[in-house]
Amino acid sequence: MNKIDWEKISMTIISNVGEAKSNAILAIDEAENDNFKDAEILLKKSEELMILAEQEHMEVIVQEAQGIKHPFKLLFVHAEDQMLNTQTIIIMAKKLINIYKKISK
Repeated sequence: MNKIDWEKISMTIISNVGEAKSNAILAIDEAENDNFKDAEILLKKSEELMILAEQEHMEVIVQEAQGIKHPFKLLFVHAEDQMLNTQTIIIMAKKLINIYKKISK
């Protein structure tokens, strides 16, 4: 059985999604000020950070799918919650940036 370092995985997810969330919100701010190039750069960085978080998360999911049972870890649940919220924020940021682009034309 592969031992999971819950703190490492959880904190890696939390730190990556925290930065991803900040970048997505900054991207919206840039789009609001008609800085679409910077908005797209920030949004791309946000998505790259989400991929890193999702890769960490997938390690646990794969093991669970293989039938390896893990104890309930509250910190990991918090990391998952933050990841899901950030995914939603990124989706909404994309929509808002597209609206700002249309408005600016």
